[in-house]
Amino acid sequence: MKLTPGDPMIDPDDFWVFGYASLMWRPGFTFAEAQPAALTGYRRDMCFLSIHYRGTSDAPGLVCGLMQSDSDVCKGLAYRVDRADISTAMDYLDVRELVTDIYIPRHLPIVLTGGRTVTARIYVADDAHAQFVGCWTDDEKAAAIVRGTGSEGRSLDYLANVVAHLHDMGIDDTHLTALLKMSRARGCS
Repeated sequence: MKLTPGDPMIDPDDFWVFGYASLMWRPGFTFAEAQPAALTGYRRDMCFLSIHYRGTSDAPGLVCGLMQSDSDVCKGLAYRVDRADISTAMDYLDVRELVTDIYIPRHLPIVLTGGRTVTARIYVADDAHAQFVGCWTDDEKAAAIVRGTGSEGRSLDYLANVVAHLHDMGIDDTHLTALLKMSRARGCS
């Protein structure tokens, strides 16, 4: 399991993973419980060119990443993993999330629904990576979202799933909702 220098180890008897995009609907690992959670100081955005899962090198799509933002709180879903399942879960997640090393694995504090703070494994955006496009305009992002199709499907479907799952959890992400609307309109033209 990769660990960012300076990040604390996570207690194996209270091991959490924070999902803010596809991990919300397709975690892919065994977990003991799931509950809504919040991460302070980060925001979710379609900020990475996807050349594998939601696009190709010739026609990259976009996927979400967590970008630092002092004034934001990112809401998502936290999964508690039993001690016996940690190694398998982390091996799976590192292969899945680090396929092109666009994320940096971190151990950061999150607040669970009941108000308890725990440390969780979180994959945050590497804004120095060549695939990072967090500074693109929404119009540039919508163009990539519409064209991208990769081994896991269309980038547009990915964004629609993120927005739908956030909505189901009662989370209003106005930026991603607007980006989805813009992308759908662009795809019809």
